[in-house]
Amino acid sequence: MIEFLLCSLVTILPDYLFRRRVQGKTWGNELTLFSIWYELRWGLTSCAVLTISLLTMIFYYHPSTTNVVSAFRTVTILPEVAGRVVEVFVSNRDTVEAGQPLFRSDNSSQQTAVDSARLRVREIDAALVVAESELAAAIGMVEQANGSLKQATTEQQRTRELSKRSPDSVAGRELDRLDSLVEVRQGALNAAIANKGAVEAKIETLLPAQKASAEAALREAEVNLEKTVVYAGTSGTVQQFDLRPGDYVSAILRPAGILVPADSGKGRFQAGFDQFSAQVMKPGMIGEITCFSQPFTVIPVVVTNVQNVIAAGQFRPTDQLRDVQQVAQPGSITVTMEPLYDGDGDAVPPGSKCIANAYSSFHDQLDNENPSTGKWLFYHAVDATAVVQAAVLRIQALMLPVQALVLSGH
Repeated sequence: MIEFLLCSLVTILPDYLFRRRVQGKTWGNELTLFSIWYELRWGLTSCAVLTISLLTMIFYYHPSTTNVVSAFRTVTILPEVAGRVVEVFVSNRDTVEAGQPLFRSDNSSQQTAVDSARLRVREIDAALVVAESELAAAIGMVEQANGSLKQATTEQQRTRELSKRSPDSVAGRELDRLDSLVEVRQGALNAAIANKGAVEAKIETLLPAQKASAEAALREAEVNLEKTVVYAGTSGTVQQFDLRPGDYVSAILRPAGILVPADSGKGRFQAGFDQFSAQVMKPGMIGEITCFSQPFTVIPVVVTNVQNVIAAGQFRPTDQLRDVQQVAQPGSITVTMEPLYDGDGDAVPPGSKCIANAYSSFHDQLDNENPSTGKWLFYHAVDATAVVQAAVLRIQALMLPVQALVLSGH
């Protein structure tokens, strides 16, 4: 309507004034409701063409959309270990900080595993003490075997020297016995040394490895015990959280609730513009939004990101070929907008439905280039017609409560 009124001022109105003032035609005679089309045909036709052209230019260079939302992320509260709830620390809609405990599940089996692992570590520590005693005993056995070997060797040497001086004084069997005794004592010494080495290996290698394994098992059991307490992964508000002691929660069967991060959805809006706007939507464009949750308020925004793909064309690999005809409706260009001034969008609750305009600007071209007269007029016309979309947005901001509360029938 605004565009038609503006166009009629330069088409229908001059045509009417020409008929009225120059040709002298008057209402009720030459100008009637039945003859108006024929008498003002040039003005009406020019107004229609100009209005359509103006609307096309405005909607193309200053796109508008009602598909705007301040999308926010939620975090599902899931336990890592399924179990029955025994204690709840927070209530629904409570504000929590990152790392704050939310609830605790039954930990009897995990506590038993921790106790068993801790006892295993103590058992190995006791084995180390026993092994130290065994090492002392093994050292004593080595010394004893070494002493017996020296005694047997000394007796063997003394007997052989006596046999050399007086061969008839020593029997051959005695020499054989002493040789066998030395060999036995040498074997006993070797066995004692081997036993000492085994005890040392047990102390230095086997038991430390067993202790390290037991300590790792203890840490694993303690981690599993800690998993029975579910903590908040980020700061935010707990929603749909109505746990009671005795409830069973698991990562697959039943989540515990939802955590809405405190900064999620704040100061950022996602808008879906028609594909015709793909050529004009650029990061840095200035825009405006008005939201249902904040009527009578227009928030200036800036385009920070333009998604370079259209979501309607995405697909997942399956065992069937994708038929392009299945994409019945053209997708939209997803644009991210943020408030131009800090704090302007803080009052808009995340998830709000909004209306947005984006305004093309040729200010830089007019300042940095030397455009021709035609381009100069076109650039000025595009920049000037942004006021029409701005006025329409403000009318929509005024009409939002009327549409939602009165005209919707609720």
